[in-house]
Amino acid sequence: MIKQMREDTLQTLGLGTVLEIFKSGKLPANASEYVDKVFGKEGERGALVISGANGIVGAGKMMQFGVRLKEFGVPIIGLDFPGAADGLAQQYDGLAASFGVAESNEIMSSITRMNYDGKTLPPALKKYNPKFLLEAIPEILEIKKSHYEVFRKEFPGIEIRSVTSGFPESELGVGIAHPAFPHQINKVWETVEESPSDITKMLWALGMIPMPVSDDWSFVLDVLFCGVTLAASRYHEATNMPYWKIDKYVRKYFGPNPFRAHDVIGAKGANFLTWSCLAHLSKNYGEVYEPSSVLTERKDSGQNWYPLNHLRPIVNQKMGNGDEKLFETWILGPLIQMTSLILHEKRSHFTHINMLGEICAQFRSGVLAQIRKLGSEKCLQIVEDYHKLHPEAAENAWYPETIESLTGNDWNQLYVNAEHDGEIGVITIARESYNWDVNDELNRAIDWLKSENIKRVILTSDFHLTTQLVGAETSDFYPALYDKEEGKRISMEWSKTARRLHNEFESSVGFMRGKRCLGGMLELFLHCHYVVATNDLQVGAPEVNLPVVPGMEMCHWTFRKAKVEDWSKIANMMISGKFIKAQKTCGWLVDFAGSEEDAIKAAWSMASGPQQRRELKSSGMSIPKDIVSVTASGNKSLEQSRQAILNTIIDSCASSLSDALEIQSRHSAEFMTSKLCKDGVIGQDYSKTMNV
Repeated sequence: MIKQMREDTLQTLGLGTVLEIFKSGKLPANASEYVDKVFGKEGERGALVISGANGIVGAGKMMQFGVRLKEFGVPIIGLDFPGAADGLAQQYDGLAASFGVAESNEIMSSITRMNYDGKTLPPALKKYNPKFLLEAIPEILEIKKSHYEVFRKEFPGIEIRSVTSGFPESELGVGIAHPAFPHQINKVWETVEESPSDITKMLWALGMIPMPVSDDWSFVLDVLFCGVTLAASRYHEATNMPYWKIDKYVRKYFGPNPFRAHDVIGAKGANFLTWSCLAHLSKNYGEVYEPSSVLTERKDSGQNWYPLNHLRPIVNQKMGNGDEKLFETWILGPLIQMTSLILHEKRSHFTHINMLGEICAQFRSGVLAQIRKLGSEKCLQIVEDYHKLHPEAAENAWYPETIESLTGNDWNQLYVNAEHDGEIGVITIARESYNWDVNDELNRAIDWLKSENIKRVILTSDFHLTTQLVGAETSDFYPALYDKEEGKRISMEWSKTARRLHNEFESSVGFMRGKRCLGGMLELFLHCHYVVATNDLQVGAPEVNLPVVPGMEMCHWTFRKAKVEDWSKIANMMISGKFIKAQKTCGWLVDFAGSEEDAIKAAWSMASGPQQRRELKSSGMSIPKDIVSVTASGNKSLEQSRQAILNTIIDSCASSLSDALEIQSRHSAEFMTSKLCKDGVIGQDYSKTMNV
């Protein structure tokens, strides 16, 4: 029997738990199996049809599916009106940049374009035996419904999914597969169906990220994204601050640039979609969703929100005393109220709700994480203050009871989950970058497993939301740029959490999969007794390019576990900042690398019983000062950054293991307040984001 802190998001796809993956020694679904189920067996494959294929959504998904279905020989048909702008050709340069011209041409050769009049299908379509229609035509309900009827009449058994941003399945009569922008690279889909279908499982098996949501207007993502746009437009109406300036403040406090995003997507279409979602929401849920007059105006005009760059400084309004609180009220008030509706209607798994805001709407922290940090009392006060500014919003769709009690592991474990079978525990991370939230939740997960008397554990990504682990959340470093003690606190506390994986379990296994595991995330996994990776996973220490000094003990922990003859390999990885395939690091960084199935089995074996492990040296070690060259770049700043990392390696390795924690934290903190760091990526991001 498996016991969990909370439900795995993988379970919402009908794919079982992460612990069951390790127990079975294999993934719960593979692409070949589900391509067969959706499109038919090899040699008898039916086609994927994407209607509205020349639009921004359709063209993006043509590229995404083209890349993934090429090896399976699935024909892809792009259907659109004869006079539609050629959005597909505009995607080619990006495809070629990622895959090269030869492979891109091969991908494009699997795509057939057809024109139609909107009423009858081209006769040539029949020979392709369409099995799956992904509809990406304009958001007009009557047109969509007639479109489905045309396809059902011609192909009675065809599966249909709509990419709609707002219409529920109950209105459309078909399932929903709503993709997030940018459509050619973002892998997230909001899915609406009675139970997880073969199509949804195929999306997962192809490396995409389906998130089941309930059948309610605008689902989750567009309630949040359209909601923050609406809130920002209402703030403009209240203060007359320019849209581009409001964007800067929204980015400073919350993360997104809602007006700029509309311009990037294409203001004419994006303005209409946002207005449409809000108009339908307001009819069903009241005034808090009512489109503002400026949104309606932009919907009608299709005008961009941003002026030309050279016009922006002419109107450069700044906030005065007390304006920050007013801004918070106008933006957070409606967002908290809208979130209360999402929670009241149980629109999705808490982690999905939170991560849709981060991955897709670009919130720095998901809306649930923000609410949790503020606390229920402050959130209720913000909404109360908002209702004084906008009294009509208080009349409908406000559910304070969903915010009043922020308890239970659905709230407390938004990013990190833990489960066990009575013998072996699994800790899963559902966020690509390490931050204070992940750190706190990881500590709670470890505490829970220890309270359950679990002595063996596997640390892994969640096999769903995290397709890569990119390192530390650099925005968490902002306070450390001007406060050495804050930098030291980050390094010390995050390292102490990582050490628990080594110190508090009889056996701990770090299992790394996906595209890459870098920086702080890699440092976390390296604290486990054993480290297992899939062959093609890339590992690396990109800190030198930011630049920062690694703060979670890579500067000494990795050397303490490696042979002397391998020290130069570790130093070169850290000084160069280059990524390396995991299979090339066996013996000095990871303990095993293999195919996904072999790696899963190896991780389970290591967690299940005693294995020979690499010794972690606790005494001081003498690292040669010339172990690696720091002066070969011709770039003085890069050379200084390399020297700072090398000095940290030498000093922290020379001490005992217990003293090294303080030494490497001090080095990391001192460098973060240096001019080099302030002039680097993090310092520039801080200035661009926080100095508005």
